[in-house]
Amino acid sequence: MLNYRSIYTYPWDLAERGIDDSLAEIRDLGLNALTVSASYHAGKFLRPRSSSPVYFPEDGTVYFRHDPSRYGRIAPIPNSMVAERDILGEVVQSSDIAVHAWLVLLHNTPLGLQNLTECVANAFGDRYIYNLCPSSSYVREFAVNLAADVTTNYPVAGITLESPGFASFYHGFHHEFNLLQPNRWLENLLGLCFCKNCREGAGRKGIDTSRLKAQTRKWIADYLNGEVDYPEDMAESFWLADVVTDRELSEFLNWRCQVVTSLVAEVRSVVANHLSVAVIPSVGRPTANAWFEGSHLADLQQAAGALEICLYEPTWKRVVADFVDVRRRLGGTKGLRCIIRPSSPDLNSASEVKQVVSSIAALGAEGISFYNWGFLRQHNLQYIVEALHEYIP
Repeated sequence: MLNYRSIYTYPWDLAERGIDDSLAEIRDLGLNALTVSASYHAGKFLRPRSSSPVYFPEDGTVYFRHDPSRYGRIAPIPNSMVAERDILGEVVQSSDIAVHAWLVLLHNTPLGLQNLTECVANAFGDRYIYNLCPSSSYVREFAVNLAADVTTNYPVAGITLESPGFASFYHGFHHEFNLLQPNRWLENLLGLCFCKNCREGAGRKGIDTSRLKAQTRKWIADYLNGEVDYPEDMAESFWLADVVTDRELSEFLNWRCQVVTSLVAEVRSVVANHLSVAVIPSVGRPTANAWFEGSHLADLQQAAGALEICLYEPTWKRVVADFVDVRRRLGGTKGLRCIIRPSSPDLNSASEVKQVVSSIAALGAEGISFYNWGFLRQHNLQYIVEALHEYIP
């Protein structure tokens, strides 16, 4: 049984539609939970059922009334709508379904610009302003305080954590652009963080980060100044060979997983035991690639209690294959939830959505979430109704 059945949504969509009408429609979909964004990044969103279909959210802001006294060097930036309406507060008071606060933790460009020394830094020292580094004590303090703040001051059923680790190099930054053929080898080398906190933290574990940083810098520079592009399939093999044969690189990547797992464990420790803590380990595909972001799936499940994996694949067979692989890595389905998109670019028919839902339910998934209420056409919402019909008590 899929006892947990949720849909992701944004405060601005709930405010525009009206809290009561929104909750009534969500309940009629066969859902018993709602995952509401409480901290989020920028975007340009197309909302097909809205009278104002194109929406630009304010970057890196929180959508709840935070307690400033909780925070130190890094503190949340309140969204402008919070001064007028506390949507999260209204929803948790009005809803008879479980409300979970969705926290985007370390993907925050405004806070990155305010705290450059606490951002991820590549082998050349370039700061990735969109990614606060999880090895920074100030960043960790911010993430833990954010989780404690929203769960203490709002009667939510739990929290869902997104971006607790190291973002990939290509992350959809505004007008992200280059004239080189992309490949996994180059992307991953550029995604390694060599900030002071990472160098010192890994160094305490006996990893020669000075050598690794110099080597990474040389490899990237030689490639950028060369005349040969690596084909994608060959680049993948080159990267795997480096990981296996270079002890420092392998240990460094494993150390990054320990950093993220310990951060999630700290978050779990400040959230009341009766509340749920779930982690979205990656939005990369397939889920197994989450390790590059510092997401060790089994360790994160143990630290948090639950994983919500993004099964964003173009066919139901690929969705199920990803689920089965994650189940294998976890050694079971305890605390394993899934997120699917019942629409383009993934599942484009009612039959595909129903096939995914029935398959993961049969394979033992504890819950399912759908992404995202404001993005879906009315007929896509109907796919949810048809797929969940037999799982509603």
